[in-house]
Amino acid sequence: MLQLTLSGLVVGRGRRALTRPIGLTLRAGEALLVTGPNGAGKSSFLRTLAGLLPPLAGTAAIEGARAADGEPARRPIEAGHYLGHRNALKPARPVGDELAFWAAFGRRAALRPAAALAAVGLEGTEALAVGALSAGQQRRAAFARLLVDDRPLWLLDEPTTALDAASQARIAELCRQRLASGGIVVAATHQPLDVGAARELALEPLARVQPATATGDDDGGWDEIG
Repeated sequence: MLQLTLSGLVVGRGRRALTRPIGLTLRAGEALLVTGPNGAGKSSFLRTLAGLLPPLAGTAAIEGARAADGEPARRPIEAGHYLGHRNALKPARPVGDELAFWAAFGRRAALRPAAALAAVGLEGTEALAVGALSAGQQRRAAFARLLVDDRPLWLLDEPTTALDAASQARIAELCRQRLASGGIVVAATHQPLDVGAARELALEPLARVQPATATGDDDGGWDEIG
């Protein structure tokens, strides 16, 4: 069974800790909403899970999933998608070609590009350059990228940025479908994201909380947030 485990994870920039040690376990079908004011470390937390920032202490491990090469995944990103503030789509390329590239890169059978675009309400845009789409359409195209490469873990940073209410509801539905299929969704957001029952990790700027060490000790940290 899919399981994401954080053990004494301390998120930081350089040598400066942004969070207390975080310990929690998420299992198949569970969602975690990461909340908090600007500067609390929400984006850095997701980037750490995605392997883009090294943790100051502790570990993040995944079990019950396979990497693209068929071997058991050990790091979360080996079985996950990371969607940050940028959409990771080349503006000059046709939308359909860009999705086909990501499908081939991921090597995990999922929706074809046309079907993925239909799922996000972008039917008929395959031949358009990514840069010709509006900001909201580009964000939806980025979600289509998640649908052409089947990875069970989604790491989403402000997933509904630039989206209107109808598109926000569509993205929330895609997240619920990911959970229903046995996946895990971790999302940092300032806006409500209706993924059903979800746990919350409420981060605060470290200056506003009790001092914490970066030793990996969970004492005094965020442990099994529910």
